[in-house]
Amino acid sequence: MMRARWWLVQCLSVLATVYSAATAANPLAELQASGHLRIDSALTPSEGIVPGQRVQLTIKIATDTWFTGGTRIGIPEVPGLVILQTEQFASNASETLNGQSWVVQNWTLDVFPQRAGNFTVGPVPLQIQVNAGEGDSVSGEVSSPPLQFTVAIPPALAEATDWVAAPEFRISQRFDRALENLAAGDAFTQEVVFEASDVLAMMLPRYAIEKQAGLAAYPSPPALDNSTNRGQHLARRSVEISYVVEQPGHYVLPAREYYWWNTQRNELTLVSVPATHIDVSGAAVAQRTPTLAVSLSPRQWLLIAGCVALAIAVALLARRLLVRLPLARWQAQGSLYLQRLRGLFRPALATRLNPGSSAEE
Repeated sequence: MMRARWWLVQCLSVLATVYSAATAANPLAELQASGHLRIDSALTPSEGIVPGQRVQLTIKIATDTWFTGGTRIGIPEVPGLVILQTEQFASNASETLNGQSWVVQNWTLDVFPQRAGNFTVGPVPLQIQVNAGEGDSVSGEVSSPPLQFTVAIPPALAEATDWVAAPEFRISQRFDRALENLAAGDAFTQEVVFEASDVLAMMLPRYAIEKQAGLAAYPSPPALDNSTNRGQHLARRSVEISYVVEQPGHYVLPAREYYWWNTQRNELTLVSVPATHIDVSGAAVAQRTPTLAVSLSPRQWLLIAGCVALAIAVALLARRLLVRLPLARWQAQGSLYLQRLRGLFRPALATRLNPGSSAEE
């Protein structure tokens, strides 16, 4: 019994020594242990979470002095979670606790679960710098406490394969021209836009295109946009499809339906894109090719004028030389150049292999 107590005392002594060494090596840990630095964390929401829903991880850093430098947050990696720091700056505040004034930094990380299951986020490493009193500034790394939460698929989504989990979700479509009286050879463009709040644009659904004989479709790459308005994250995904009617007939751009899990009401809603019917008859009316209007800058006009003036000057100089030189000299020079030109076309070999021999007879 005495031996067991001795081992317990030794273990506690070693742990106290290790803790004291770690505290001495990290002055922030000493401030935290003495109650002059507080690190808290919370999840919103903390329950009733479905895959794809945005969960806000808020990290609260409070000191009873003040911050002397910037704060850096290390993003943890957790399988099944997408964790992003979409807000690059903290929300600063102050509070009074037990008559003591505290300076507070609130940092927010966005957590998007990709599947159902139990998850643990953290501890999140924090690089901070604060005043330790008497004008001394200390810096180092501390960590936020880990948090656990559960993600589950509600019975309403049991049969669904894809959905958008957001407070708001809507779909719209438009065409760049009226779809009546189309003829073979005509073209039109369809734009489909998905918009939602508190999600990422890359998580919005794709618009499937159905191939139809006689109606060629040419989709463009989707345009993704993420923005923030008064603390609310807005996502937008748009796609344009150009259609060319290749032959007369009846065509249908089918209706599309998408599941939306309303995170405010915790209910499932079906959002749809209506079907579009297109009737095409006859041939396209031949259109006149538009003329291209060319507009030149003042500098280009000046360059053209200079070239024209140079050509006129060269022509006048040539005419003046022709008048001054004697005709006989021009004829002699021309005859010389003509003889040289004829020499270029003479055969390289003689017409007879052995001139002057009997073989040529």
